[in-house]
Amino acid sequence: MIQLRHMEKFTKRELSILEFIRKNKRAGNAEIANYLASISFGASRITIIRSINTLIKAGLVERKGEGRSVYYEEKSASPLLAYFDIEEYFKKSPDERSLAFEKFNFGIFDSLGEIFSKDELDELKNLNDGYEKRIKNLPPAIIKKEFERLTVELSWKSSQIEGNTYSLIDTEILIKENKEAAGHKKEEAVMILNHKKALEYIIGNRNEFKNLTLKKIEDVHGLIVDGLSVAKGLRKKAVGITGTKYRPLNNEYQVREMMEKTVEVVNKKLDDPFSKAVFTTLMISYIQPFEDGNKRASRLLGNAILLANNTCPLSYRSVNEADYKKAVIIFYEQNSARFFKELFIEQFKFAVSNYFQA
Repeated sequence: MIQLRHMEKFTKRELSILEFIRKNKRAGNAEIANYLASISFGASRITIIRSINTLIKAGLVERKGEGRSVYYEEKSASPLLAYFDIEEYFKKSPDERSLAFEKFNFGIFDSLGEIFSKDELDELKNLNDGYEKRIKNLPPAIIKKEFERLTVELSWKSSQIEGNTYSLIDTEILIKENKEAAGHKKEEAVMILNHKKALEYIIGNRNEFKNLTLKKIEDVHGLIVDGLSVAKGLRKKAVGITGTKYRPLNNEYQVREMMEKTVEVVNKKLDDPFSKAVFTTLMISYIQPFEDGNKRASRLLGNAILLANNTCPLSYRSVNEADYKKAVIIFYEQNSARFFKELFIEQFKFAVSNYFQA
């Protein structure tokens, strides 16, 4: 598993201060000190100021006012990037966690801001420049081979995230030789081979995904669930999600409306392929527009957007499946894309350094 370099770690006192400021919108030194004392984290004024300064330096809190009127507010380039300590957050069971949103937040589109910082975008673009230069000089046979390798590894990992028990080697044999592994359910083989079909469709029609449409999303989903006894097209009944109290929309007309809004945002309000890919992947998971296969379809559609914009696709090969699930769940429950964004950055770095090499 890749160690995420971007995710900051803070002390329990610092996290308590951040949570208090977030809950109250703003807080002064005395209020913070009183709160810490009430939860047995009391400390000297200097220690508390040091903790606050750590949060300020990390860009999570900002100081406002002067003298005795100084107070602090949570700071973020976007409400979608609120910080949560993943390890601490998931120590609580789904029923113990305090959710900002137990149902779909219709205001999420109004909260949309910059998903990536300028420095992060510069880094991603520089990495992709190297990918583009390499792929222009690679022989067609090598490019074909690399897409085959990426197909095997993405099909394996994406299926594994959803509970598929095929190994990477068994997945390769299945895709290349059409031989199913002994001791596995037929449905596991179908799930993997459906990834292959969907990826081949996306790669063969990559330019079609420069502009996203609901029909294209449904087409990719149809390929992902083909032969798995899953209804195709937008769902007409309620669904639940394991591991969270969040409940997606249960009105088919609202599901369609929110999917159309997502398409509009991706096409008209997001400028770079990285933000488009992250937002598409998360929103399809969040809306859960289909009876099943939502997260699988979302990962492939994120890659479709990257490929349409001459950007290196992701295999997610090195991602920890538990981390991936946590990143999606915290988006459901808190509408924070911060952890998923960090996973995306690390997986993009992995993809650029491991695929399409000379």
